[in-house]
Amino acid sequence: MRLFIAIPAMDEWEYLPQTLNALAQQKTTFPFHVYVCVNQPDIWWKEESKISICENNQKLLKFLKNYSKFNITIIDKTSIGKGWENNKFGVGWARKTLFDEILKTANEEDILISLDADTVFNENYLQSIGENFTNNKMEALALPYYHKLTEDEKVNRAILRYEIYLRNYFINMHLIESPYTFTAIGSAIAVTVKALRKIRGLTPLQSGEDFYLLQKLRKMTDISNYNSELVYPAARFSNRVPFGTGPAMLKGSNGDWKSYPIYHHSLFKEIQSTYHIIPELFYNDVDTEFINFLQTQYKTHDLWSPLRKNFKTLPQFTRAFHEKADGLRILQFLKSKQEENKMNEEMVIYDNLKIFQQNIISRRLQPTDAEGRRPDAELSWIRDVLFEIEMGMRKISQNFLYFCNH
Repeated sequence: MRLFIAIPAMDEWEYLPQTLNALAQQKTTFPFHVYVCVNQPDIWWKEESKISICENNQKLLKFLKNYSKFNITIIDKTSIGKGWENNKFGVGWARKTLFDEILKTANEEDILISLDADTVFNENYLQSIGENFTNNKMEALALPYYHKLTEDEKVNRAILRYEIYLRNYFINMHLIESPYTFTAIGSAIAVTVKALRKIRGLTPLQSGEDFYLLQKLRKMTDISNYNSELVYPAARFSNRVPFGTGPAMLKGSNGDWKSYPIYHHSLFKEIQSTYHIIPELFYNDVDTEFINFLQTQYKTHDLWSPLRKNFKTLPQFTRAFHEKADGLRILQFLKSKQEENKMNEEMVIYDNLKIFQQNIISRRLQPTDAEGRRPDAELSWIRDVLFEIEMGMRKISQNFLYFCNH
């Protein structure tokens, strides 16, 4: 079994050498090969505001060609005449290009590891992934992650708040035993070549490709969430993609977190109540808020009779239900319900922490300041509490097949 590492890079001269250094320090018995796609739209060479990115990419390209610590396959999508054309650009196209190139030569038992150019990890990271796939016979892994804080208070506040959003979502999804319990982070995914070929590779999007990749995989196989080693993505502001960590931090630093709310646990319970009536739904139509929402989304009141006709057993029907009520529909439902939620964020966090671990609250949350901001130490404490709860959940649910549980 070999490990293939895929790294998209755009304007990453400041960060990619650190990621390569982390790879050079790996202590692993598994052979690995690194692929880097240096990229940007070709038209940027003619745009004054983008020339600096093109020049930084050229600097990085030269660095990679002279790199000697291990072999790197370089995909040049940055030089004049080689960059992205039309609407085919962004991290999604870079990842697809990397994945497709790896699939040309990799064997089915090989592992593709998706990284970002600003991610570091400990020396046993690759070994832990190789052993995880070998020992647990899995096909996909959504790796645990942790953003290290910086010397910039504004950056720290933004990444802590964003992580709280991510971890709150994961924990709630785990508690209702949703099949789509995973965190989609492009630098924290590993998958077998066999599984990638089954789903016909990655769907290229300018951003969000990691979420849709995991959702496609989840509809085909189980996704493990536990690994003994973590990835440490950089905490940084970025507007290179429409949404994701960097843009979320930028919007949040300006006080706009409405796209990344801390959802109250009761919203997930509404989804869970629908999960519980799937056996009844197998025979008769039933109304719940989530089902009514799905009918609106799919623009039909007859969602279930076609499923009953085509899937004759309850396990088959259950799987078909979850393919309809997938991770995207769950997120859409939560966002629609969030607009009705009148609770302030402080109360939501406090309520959720009490539900997540009854004895975790030994003190009340500290008050916000005059602008409604939480103290930095408080944000860090909440993030770390959620991290510990989440890691425990990841470990105990490593081999759960949620499709079969409902």
